[in-house]
Amino acid sequence: MRRSQTQASTKTRFNAGTIESHFQRDRARVIHSAWFRALQSKTQVLGLGESDFYRTRLTHSLEVAQIGTGICEHLRRNATDEQIEWLAPGSLMDAACLAHDIGHSPFGHGGEVSLNYMMRDHGGFEANGQTLRILARLGEYSEDSGLDLTRRSTLGIIKYPGFCDELARYKDDAESRAPLNLDDWHPPKGIYSDEREVLDWILEPFCSADKKMFTSTVAPANISESSGHLKTRYKSFDTSIMELADDIAYGVHDLEDAVAMSLLSPSQWQLQFLSDLESIDANPISKNTSFYTDNLFSGKNKSRKHAISKLVGWFIDEIIITEQTEFEHPLLRYQASMSPAAAALLKLLKTFVMDEVILRPELQALQYRGQKVIHKIFEIYLHNGARLLPTQVWEETQDTGKPHRVLCDYISALTDASATRIYNRLSTPSAGSIFDRV
Repeated sequence: MRRSQTQASTKTRFNAGTIESHFQRDRARVIHSAWFRALQSKTQVLGLGESDFYRTRLTHSLEVAQIGTGICEHLRRNATDEQIEWLAPGSLMDAACLAHDIGHSPFGHGGEVSLNYMMRDHGGFEANGQTLRILARLGEYSEDSGLDLTRRSTLGIIKYPGFCDELARYKDDAESRAPLNLDDWHPPKGIYSDEREVLDWILEPFCSADKKMFTSTVAPANISESSGHLKTRYKSFDTSIMELADDIAYGVHDLEDAVAMSLLSPSQWQLQFLSDLESIDANPISKNTSFYTDNLFSGKNKSRKHAISKLVGWFIDEIIITEQTEFEHPLLRYQASMSPAAAALLKLLKTFVMDEVILRPELQALQYRGQKVIHKIFEIYLHNGARLLPTQVWEETQDTGKPHRVLCDYISALTDASATRIYNRLSTPSAGSIFDRV
């Protein structure tokens, strides 16, 4: 069932969506959307233009979809009849995985933090929240319902079923910090209050107890509520599969990109990764350290890919179906979970790449530069919208009564390249021409 359609009976609101053709249409709408195509020019980890090898948001999303459908096929082999009934068909998992990053801003998480700072008094900005907003409101296939996906596909992309302005717990002195350092303005993980009615529609088939439990929150461990964002606790069965596919994709493939780009050396691998691997129970790298070391750092694409593929396959095989017994509905009760050893190995891989690559000053400079571009564009348009914004966007800021949200929607939809071009045209005296288009 889609939001644009007439209400169906409660019994059919999720079950009717199990017809494969509905989910095939969902997948097609995502793939053919301009919002999805824009991901080809949005940063994943490394800045665009540095190399033709590493991932963009688009190629990452394609790989997440492949891993997600692989997880479903793996789980189907040992599932019970009821579990099989509720396991996502391939087209549904494709739709959720392909759409999961569609709301990301230009310049990765640097752009996300910058937009959240500019939206701090207007509902915030968070990539997952923007994804739901695109699917439910901004997409091309419906005047009022966005891409107008089925209820179940839309549920599948919601990682954090809470509202950003209710989850936010910024540091007491964050407002006094200079906007040139936005470390204190990482957004809470959630959706926007503007999409409250969308969440109500998605959750309508569930009983009251399931709804209340599903949207419950908790304070982060070891951090007081006054200095750390609240967190949501649960996600749907489909979302748990999509999120594991996402974790595997960026955990393993960030490693591949870093090695291929010579941003990681064999000595770093030996000293900073393998030394910490001893604390993790049986895993493929510990069992065959020489195979992974030799193939990853052979300098040959085929050898490196062989090691990466085996690692991805092992992670998929370590996923099982578990139950959250506090829920009544199967879509909330069932969860895809990774074995403790696999979860620990994946966490170690992500920490290794984060510490040795992403946090390097060279990459942080790229993130800061993008952050500054987004911040400056927002400020210029906010105070000069009538002169500088495209006419349609300016009129919408006046008609909706929410100019900050409309401006945020516009800027978050830009690619790295288009945001840079606008920044240069508005800020650099020698850049731009009267023939430039926004």
